[in-house]
Amino acid sequence: MKEQILGVNVSEQSEEELLRLINDDIVHGRKSRIVAINPEKVMMASQDEQLKALLNESTYQIPDGIGISIASRICRGMVRGRVTGIGMMDGLLRLANQQRYRIFMYGAKQETLHLAAAAIQKKYPNLEISGLLDGYVQDRQQIIHSINAAQPHILFVALGSPKQELFIRENMGKLKVNIFQGVGGSFDVYSGQVKRAPEVFQKTGTEWLYRLLSQPSRIKRQMALPQFIFKVMREKKVKPL
Repeated sequence: MKEQILGVNVSEQSEEELLRLINDDIVHGRKSRIVAINPEKVMMASQDEQLKALLNESTYQIPDGIGISIASRICRGMVRGRVTGIGMMDGLLRLANQQRYRIFMYGAKQETLHLAAAAIQKKYPNLEISGLLDGYVQDRQQIIHSINAAQPHILFVALGSPKQELFIRENMGKLKVNIFQGVGGSFDVYSGQVKRAPEVFQKTGTEWLYRLLSQPSRIKRQMALPQFIFKVMREKKVKPL
């Protein structure tokens, strides 16, 4: 089930429900793509119909950010919990570890990529990382060949948004992969080069506040949250799908 918030689709399922659906996609050989939806992306999509279409075309639009949950409540929707992009990635890694699914990691700097892969392998020893490719490789045919040769079930793309989502949309039909997720800066977190917010911020949905306190220069980006809430309150409607 999905709902629309300011014209952007948002999946209502919990992380565990999404993982069950994704596992079923892999078992039955279906292709699915996952995109994280946060207030900043919704505000950008409200001004960019192509971006809105890109987000809405995805199979699963996870509610990444407390603002999405608040907006759903305002509009009497059904989204209650948060499913962060890195949380979804970790859930997929856990699933792959349990089911022996192969993963491929594409994006970021070479050093970051290899540090992240080592940390992931240590955390999930039964996981098969079938391939790595840094984000500085430009030859599209080489990228497609490398991924297909590795035969992964799950592909994580860390090129930043919306570049990663565009890459997935443009190449999904050429890639022999079941599950596609754009993961932004998640490789940086797994590599240890960027620290995630302390658990208290994660549990209260205030990671945005931690990032703002850590990097005051983000104030302009963080202003999207109050603007988003005000816009939702003005519209005050959710369109069930």
